[in-house]
Amino acid sequence: MPWNRDHQPLYEVKANLFKGLAHPFRIRILELLAGSSEVSVADLQRETQLEASHLSQHLAVLRRHRLVVSERRASHVYYRLADPRTAELLAVARALLLNLVAEDGARLDEARDLPPFPGVAS
Repeated sequence: MPWNRDHQPLYEVKANLFKGLAHPFRIRILELLAGSSEVSVADLQRETQLEASHLSQHLAVLRRHRLVVSERRASHVYYRLADPRTAELLAVARALLLNLVAEDGARLDEARDLPPFPGVAS
């Protein structure tokens, strides 16, 4: 029987979740969304400096992997995290990153220069 979304093994669903996270701009988009109840596409574009078409592609991946949801109001589209626990996942990933680069002083300085992550003490 071919696999579909309803019959995928859980490990495959989990792997697809991480595929949705597997790009630096998508991580940054999720971090921006973690800091607000919702963010407009215009604000995401301003913060990420991505061309509209590239931002749209990244948002499509995040939607496909059910990490974000969108809502159109008049001529504006707003995004928010589909599940607030995504912010917790990102915070844990950042803490893990800091531990991984702790032995390399230059990389640690680079990691400390990452944009602030909302709701997490530096």
